[in-house]
Amino acid sequence: MRAVKIAYKPVGLILGAVSGLLAGALFRQTWRMLGHDEHVPEATDEDRSWQEVLLAAVVQGAIFAGVHAAVDRAGAVATRRLTGAWPG
Repeated sequence: MRAVKIAYKPVGLILGAVSGLLAGALFRQTWRMLGHDEHVPEATDEDRSWQEVLLAAVVQGAIFAGVHAAVDRAGAVATRRLTGAWPG
């Protein structure tokens, strides 16, 4: 079982990178669907309101957390199916 955890580490890193890319793309698409321009506001954008900056941060955080959890869970389930052991 310990070997599965060790072997899963590089897989988990790759899945983390993939989930970040997927979440970023999904967030940009969601931000446009919410009726905002393509440039996502940053906390230091002087010409953006508090409301817009905080809304972007909350939406982005929720999407990133959800995608990351889904990808991590799918990787763990796939590892169990392949090895018979849970990697976590």
